[in-house]
Amino acid sequence: MSTPNTIPDLIAHWDKLTQFAADVGCGYEAARKMRDRGSIAPEHWPNVIRASAEKGIEGITYEWLAARRVSASERAA
Repeated sequence: MSTPNTIPDLIAHWDKLTQFAADVGCGYEAARKMRDRGSIAPEHWPNVIRASAEKGIEGITYEWLAARRVSASERAA
């Protein structure tokens, strides 16, 4: 499986947003906001990295998540 380009691309690897939320350990609304903002708060990164690895999604690292966090904050500015 190739590395996603964006947070919404990453989340789309789950069949349902509720499944992503359960695998990451957050609520549905938090997962929806992550997808809509295109950014994941750092406190969720360890679980996102673990859940992505369990699904066989390559390249999801702290560096990958940090790069998308910066991009999202730049868009908001």
